[in-house]
Amino acid sequence: MDKRVFGPTGVEVPVLGQGTWQMEEDGRAEALRALQVGLDLGMTHVDTAELYGYGDVESLVGEALAGRRDEVFLVSKVMPNNATYAGTIQACERSLKRLRTDRLDCYLLHWPGPHPLEETLRAFERLRTDGKIRAWGVSNFDVDDLEEALAIAGPGRMACNQVLYHLRERQIEHRVLPWCERHGVAVVGYSPFGSGDFPEPDSPDGRVLAEVARAHGATPRQVALGFLMRRRSLFCIPKASHEAHTRDNAAAGRLRLTAHDIARLEEAFPPGPVQRELPVV
Repeated sequence: MDKRVFGPTGVEVPVLGQGTWQMEEDGRAEALRALQVGLDLGMTHVDTAELYGYGDVESLVGEALAGRRDEVFLVSKVMPNNATYAGTIQACERSLKRLRTDRLDCYLLHWPGPHPLEETLRAFERLRTDGKIRAWGVSNFDVDDLEEALAIAGPGRMACNQVLYHLRERQIEHRVLPWCERHGVAVVGYSPFGSGDFPEPDSPDGRVLAEVARAHGATPRQVALGFLMRRRSLFCIPKASHEAHTRDNAAAGRLRLTAHDIARLEEAFPPGPVQRELPVV
């Protein structure tokens, strides 16, 4: 599995990780097995959040990581409603307990919320000083929000911005991705298969995807992941609740798309016009 330096942290992180959104809806034993197989295959960047199953998914992740914590780059998120100074610290402590660990590798604000961002970032810095987190970042932040975070924290503090990114939703490429690249912030794409909007095999863009996949002896989903990780700033966290899906995802870590492949996919899946608001799920 390829690794890249994760923003300003200096830590090399697998480009392909494991997301856990909605995993509380899956069979627990099978989801647990899928996560553990993912670790075996090098997908040791594991992302979760206190929101997911209202803590149930963090507990599942903690079970999956038992005895393997030091292998993993572990990320969780605080809900915006909890993100006061004291609330952020308390939320982190609860997450650590559910995850059965003494620290997070990165802690994110799940999306911009009602509390002053200064409070949240001050709490993040306190948690970092105390060794409860090693780095912090944000999620679902548009450029105005990123600018505010930068003005508060200063350069070299924000590790990543986690955003919606898939073949049919490339809005981040207009403004967010260039901003993050200018400021050395990693970009982590969630829902890389579109949450039900993955191209159908008989659709025009789906046929292009299938042709590129056949040329590489790969699956369309592997090609999609390869495209979404094509730049050095990009990481992906697909969710898989079945071992077979985990193995399929992991194989994308070995896929090398050509410039011609990327050009074909760029044409088949254009970014579309700039929207006023950053799409989220």
